[in-house]
Amino acid sequence: QVQLAESGGGLVQPGGSLRLSCAASGIIFNLYGMGWYRQAPGKRRELVAVIIHDGTTTYADSVKGRFTISRDNAKNTAYLQMNSLKPEDTAVYYCQAGASGASYWGQGTQVTVSS
Repeated sequence: QVQLAESGGGLVQPGGSLRLSCAASGIIFNLYGMGWYRQAPGKRRELVAVIIHDGTTTYADSVKGRFTISRDNAKNTAYLQMNSLKPEDTAVYYCQAGASGASYWGQGTQVTVSS
């Protein structure tokens, strides 16, 4: 059974930082691309960042220079380091694992940026 467990969300002031983690089980982790998506109230889910099996990364324009995606294949875990957070970054953040047509999602973690 595939499980993706996100953690690290919470309430942070504008300009602050958070690090999200996504611990995966039930998959051969190093074969999967890992992505972070987010969904704000009343909006569609959007891509934040992706890291594929060879470490290549892609970012949404809105987070470039502020967020960093990484992975530790030994720990079957992906990370999203979020710096210089803005109120518009407030959303539920979801972890996704994808490979060869298979796609799995975590249940999400809430990030709220507010003073």
